[in-house]
Amino acid sequence: MPSFDAVSEVDKHQLMNSVDQANRLIGNRFDFKGVDARFELEEYQVIIWAEVDFQLQQMLDVLKSALHKNGIDIACLEEGESQASGKQVKQGIKVRTGLDADLCRKMVKMIKGAKLKVQAQVQGDQVRVTGKKRDDLQAVMALLRGSDIDMPLQFTNFRD
Repeated sequence: MPSFDAVSEVDKHQLMNSVDQANRLIGNRFDFKGVDARFELEEYQVIIWAEVDFQLQQMLDVLKSALHKNGIDIACLEEGESQASGKQVKQGIKVRTGLDADLCRKMVKMIKGAKLKVQAQVQGDQVRVTGKKRDDLQAVMALLRGSDIDMPLQFTNFRD
C-alpha cells in the first residue's frame, strides 16, 4: 500500500555550512572590519554576537541569506530576544526541527477533513499517510503544501 511521511527536518551539515559561510561573509564585509562579531552554532541553536543591536539585524539578514542558499527554509527559525552582555550584545536563533504533537494532530484533522481515501496517523514527530492510490497521496501532499502550517514540510519515505 503506498505511503509517505510528512516531516520537518533540517540537515545539520547544511546548517553548519551556512553558519560557516555567514561567519566568512561577516569577516570580509567592510562595515564589520575591526568589529568583534561572530556566529556560534550549538546543536540547533545559532548565537549571534555583535557590538550593537543594529549589527545584529544585519548579521541576521546575512544568516538568512546563507541558509536560503544552502536550501534551508528560513520559516524554521525562531528568533530570541537580544541581550546585553558586557560590551557585546547577543541573540539566540533557534532552528526548529520536528513537528510538535499539536501540529501533527492539526495535520491529521486537515487530511481527514479533505475526505480523501487515505489514512493519516501520528508517529512521533512525523505524520504517516497511507492510501490505495498514488493520486490520493499526491493530493494530500498538495493539500499540505497549500495549508497555513508555519513549519517547512518535507515528504520522505515514499513507498509505492
